[in-house]
Amino acid sequence: MRHSPDLIPASRFFWQHAARKFVQAARRHQWMAAAGRDYSAIRVIVPTFEHAQLFQQALTRELAGDKNADDAVNYIPPRINTVFAWLEMQQPDAGMPRATAPSERLMGLYAELRQHAWLKKLFTARRNTDLLPLAQTLLTLSDELTLALLPAVQAGKEDIQQRWHTALAQMPPPTQKLLSEEAQLVWTIWQSQLDGRDATVQRFQQLMQIAQHASEHMVWISPTAPDAMEDAFLSAYARKKDIVPLLLDWRDDALAQPYAPAWPSMIESVPNRQPQFALDVADTSHIRLCETGSLEDEAQQGAQTIIDWLQAGKQDIAVIAQDRVVSRRIRALLERAQVHVADETGWKLSTTRAAAAIAAWFEVIATRADTMALLDLLKSPYVSPQILSAHDADAHAEAIAEPDKADLVMHVELALRRANVLSGWDAILSSLNSLPQERQWVAALSRQAAAFTARRSLPEWSAATLQMLEMLNMQASMQADNAGAQIIKLLQSLSSDCQQMEAPFSFAEWRAFINLQLESAPFITGRPDKRVMMLPLNGARLRSFDAVLLVGADAAHLPSQPQEVLFFTNAVRRECGLVTREARQRQQLRDFAELLLSNPEVVLSWQGHLDGEHNPVSPWLAQLNLTLQRSGQDPLARHSAVIPQQALQAAAPVQPRPSAPQLAPATLSASGYGSLVACPYQFFAGRMLGLAAIDTLSDMPEKKDYGDWLHAILKKYHDALLEHPLPPEDREAREQLLRDISKIQFDRILQQSPAALGYSVRWDKVIPSYVAWAAEREQGGWHFEMGEAWRERTLNWQDGPASASVMLRGRIDRLDKNDMGEYAVLDYKTKTQTALSKRLKDGEDHQLPFYGLLADVPVTTASYVALEIDRGKTGAAEAKDFTEWAEALETAVIGNMQAIHRAAPLPAQGTESVCQYCDMRGLCRKGAW
Repeated sequence: MRHSPDLIPASRFFWQHAARKFVQAARRHQWMAAAGRDYSAIRVIVPTFEHAQLFQQALTRELAGDKNADDAVNYIPPRINTVFAWLEMQQPDAGMPRATAPSERLMGLYAELRQHAWLKKLFTARRNTDLLPLAQTLLTLSDELTLALLPAVQAGKEDIQQRWHTALAQMPPPTQKLLSEEAQLVWTIWQSQLDGRDATVQRFQQLMQIAQHASEHMVWISPTAPDAMEDAFLSAYARKKDIVPLLLDWRDDALAQPYAPAWPSMIESVPNRQPQFALDVADTSHIRLCETGSLEDEAQQGAQTIIDWLQAGKQDIAVIAQDRVVSRRIRALLERAQVHVADETGWKLSTTRAAAAIAAWFEVIATRADTMALLDLLKSPYVSPQILSAHDADAHAEAIAEPDKADLVMHVELALRRANVLSGWDAILSSLNSLPQERQWVAALSRQAAAFTARRSLPEWSAATLQMLEMLNMQASMQADNAGAQIIKLLQSLSSDCQQMEAPFSFAEWRAFINLQLESAPFITGRPDKRVMMLPLNGARLRSFDAVLLVGADAAHLPSQPQEVLFFTNAVRRECGLVTREARQRQQLRDFAELLLSNPEVVLSWQGHLDGEHNPVSPWLAQLNLTLQRSGQDPLARHSAVIPQQALQAAAPVQPRPSAPQLAPATLSASGYGSLVACPYQFFAGRMLGLAAIDTLSDMPEKKDYGDWLHAILKKYHDALLEHPLPPEDREAREQLLRDISKIQFDRILQQSPAALGYSVRWDKVIPSYVAWAAEREQGGWHFEMGEAWRERTLNWQDGPASASVMLRGRIDRLDKNDMGEYAVLDYKTKTQTALSKRLKDGEDHQLPFYGLLADVPVTTASYVALEIDRGKTGAAEAKDFTEWAEALETAVIGNMQAIHRAAPLPAQGTESVCQYCDMRGLCRKGAW
């Protein structure tokens, strides 16, 4: 017999009341022998294992307080289970087929959907993988329909198809016509899923088998009313044995003031009776509001509140994570304070570092080795440079000798940035030719990437991914991590669950499927310290804590807003028997009310301002405060945690003037000396400390790239003229030679960077003018001697009793020699002759005399060569008094290096034109002093 529910008011004493009603029901219905306390013939169903412990503890207290008992603490407890655990205990039915695994079910439906082009058009899907979320949504709807309609279907009590059409009739006629295809799709999918392999169908069948063979009386404890499937099970079970439901009491006369008047929508209506509010007035002084100014302020207030509670001796604290972003920040602050949070909300597995490593690998495959994606993968803590040889995988061949991973990654990154390689395995490996160990590491990744091609079945894709983890030596580090072990287990289960699926899928589909699995799977870490627990609002049902902090008590988060699924409006849901938006919000309001009624101290926090706008408190709290004020009671109290302040001694910023003779450079380049002259502090930070910014990757060629290309072209051109001379008068032949060399060079460049076409056209216009200038120079007696020559020269000086030195290093663009045996240094610049002449006149740099010092022959003159057209021609800008300038530079270099050795200060004194583009601006903090 199914007895009327025993209703228990929401309070922190719920389980004590439930235990008392259990004992009373056992006696009243004579479920056990008159003598003794053997409750083993009674089954108690609770929502979770946590509730099972709470019930048994309450039952022990209840029996221990029974004055009529000879020894009340000695008793045989009832069988306490959750529905899930009860089903797991049942003997498997040999005739029942294996339930379709969720992954197999999802991809099976997706494989069907992708065959219909009209579906992509209907749901504006640009690619097949866009249908995966649709398949997941359709299965969610199908499960909802099964849960609501399956009992009626199997009982044959009504025409389900008629009920479906009645539900759709609730929509306006234009909407019905517009959504007819969606409606038919949902109905067809549900009908196709409703078979013997459906997990929900099998669960219902198991429940009905339990009911058919019921042998124990049952107490059903739940914070919510039974759904359609549970209701059918309870009705069937009650035909065999007694059932007493214990539910929360949400009637108007059971709720004290001010809750019932403030929130009438949560009250359980009683037919044919007017609302009768209880006369009792509840104490709301334990509820406090904490309005904060920002996300960080709310997190700090929340963390400090929890620390204060712990210091006060509270050992059971709950954090209700309505605002997940703030909750994560609170968790980080608490862990910084050595307070660990036991998380029951379950973060998405996709947010873990282990999932990020898998995502990085997939991104490398999808982008064909995009440089930034590759660097992200190499920097993952799960990726080791000790990789297995692809030629001897079975024997687990020797790995690379133990390297320093950080150094290897830095070498790879610097090489790729220096070569401006954006993507492509060939280009990446080519840039690493001078780094054999790093190249071997990246080459192993390249070989594994080649295996992720073609179309494969799900088991094959799973095996390939697991093999990749093993070959790249990632499996051990993943297994050692909780999230990584869960991902490996997920991949292994996919292989076994989808054995029957032979449909092939592309890599893009496999990637989208795995991303969806990682996004859906929760990651819950085990924590031995459970003083502070983070859980969702519905996770606090029928539980009581020493104190509760609810984060996100604003209108945007409380109540949380459910999303509509396809066209399933509330009217359609109501007719189909599905949970409506109003029902969800009413249950959420009841959960919130239960939280306030069941806990002795509750703090509700939110951000009072968001993006510069006022952020209102939750309407539920506004209604509660208004009800309190109307009844003459004090409004909800305010809460503000006192955050300990640490006094810091203020120090006025001053101009940095470091000195570091121990860091005096042993080598010096032209650009390095230019940095010293421009700003000594820039030289100190960039050259002496080695803090120079690394090269940035750019998908657009820059002017410095253009200059490098022209240097290479002109080197080949003049070397070709040395090997096969052409007379200066034959300018047409010389011009054709330069064009041919330029074409070969730019053809190779354009394959990697088509955007370089503009530079190619630009240089093509300069070629005639350059050939004419070079011919005139040659006719004037100057001849090309060598180009792109690397030179070094050591400058020595006496510093007291000891001697010191610095090595000048650099590459001379071009060295010419005339008929009188004199030498000239030339430096190519992608500027006009006029601009270069002004540069020499203003004395902007010291490159020419620096290269003159580097030359191993006596240089009498030097010039900048313009590689841009100015008034239809190019030319050279010659330096005046070059010999004196070079001698003065040598003296200045020695003087500056000697000063550094003598601990002279290196002040930050660059001009604004220097500071504007300086990478060290954030270190010297110019503008703050």
